[in-house]
Amino acid sequence: MKHSSKYSRFTTDFKVRPDDIDMFNHVHNSTYFDYVLAARYEQMETSYGMPMEEFLSQGYGWVVRTAFVEYKRPLGLGDHFVVETGIETINDKGCRVSFEIKIKKTGKIACDGWFDYVMIDVNTGRGVKVSEDMIAKYSI
Repeated sequence: MKHSSKYSRFTTDFKVRPDDIDMFNHVHNSTYFDYVLAARYEQMETSYGMPMEEFLSQGYGWVVRTAFVEYKRPLGLGDHFVVETGIETINDKGCRVSFEIKIKKTGKIACDGWFDYVMIDVNTGRGVKVSEDMIAKYSI
């Protein structure tokens, strides 16, 4: 997946753990979503300077509306890999975050795709507009 976004991209390193492995002896497909979400959570704090806790303290949260993943090759036990993510688009309705999971040993992509997020009011569960300040903070 080629990324031509005007926004920054960030990386987080991981290693496949025994509890990530499924009955076919590779990482279960749903675990890749967990890897991307864990990377984004860490990157919100370290790269954007606005962690999830700050959204929650303001009564907001981000939820996945749509997700797409294309699996290319499996990750196995002990594999070291990098999750690269970046905002593709952001506006008052939400954002699209694309990702690649790359195997460090080979440099090959295990999977890639994107997530569409919407911001919600955590008390009502309803969608809310993303403020201009939040858009500016994440538009780096």
